[in-house]
Amino acid sequence: MTAAEVPALPQTCYPSVWMWPGQALYAGPSLKLEPHSGSVWCLAVGADGDLTVTADGVAVVARSVLVPPRLTHHLDTHGGRLVSCYFDASSKRVTSCRTQCRSVTGPFAVDHVNCAALQELPTDDARARRWLDLAAPASPSPLDPRVADALARIAADPAAGVPSRQLAADVGLSESRFLHLFQDQVGTTLRRHRLWMRLIAAGRALHEGKNLTDAAANSGFASPSHLSDRFKSTFGLSATQLLGHGTILHFSG
Repeated sequence: MTAAEVPALPQTCYPSVWMWPGQALYAGPSLKLEPHSGSVWCLAVGADGDLTVTADGVAVVARSVLVPPRLTHHLDTHGGRLVSCYFDASSKRVTSCRTQCRSVTGPFAVDHVNCAALQELPTDDARARRWLDLAAPASPSPLDPRVADALARIAADPAAGVPSRQLAADVGLSESRFLHLFQDQVGTTLRRHRLWMRLIAAGRALHEGKNLTDAAANSGFASPSHLSDRFKSTFGLSATQLLGHGTILHFSG
């Protein structure tokens, strides 16, 4: 199945995904997500009411919740619609999003200062970009140049799978020091960041009309089932389920 083969829902209720370098945004129905663990930071906002997000025995009920990477959690919108945005370190938006949340409960930051405005679902590219800028304005957050080099190499070819020891050697670090520095700077592990970039690459391939088999191969997954499993563990549903709801994919940059 390709994105082009799935009929779109009416403008007022179709689910949409926007992807830009370093970030992605989803707007639409909750899709009954299963417990999952994201590779990057995720800001979730309930369009119609409070969300309940549960992880490690901690449950928060709030209209907006910022979920850190690598935390297995369950997100319940209680039947309402959802806007969620994902930021990786290269987006330079994580810090600003965290500082705009008024409080912290357990592993979560909650109550975004612009929550009322963020409850409106974006319906086109311009509104999606405005939502992103309101949720997390881009801000200077200089990365160690050695980590920035690794991020650029992974972004240029997510499927390449350059070993961590090679990435470390190329910037003059031991493998253990490089991995520690990468996680400290990026907020997630090299493996999880590479997974995120491969999922983005697979989404782009689907957007371009490729089927799941070709999208998986082109983005570095061993098989369509490998892509599906990783997509579900990251987002709480499979790529086929997402497309099956008539999701429209938008790419920029």
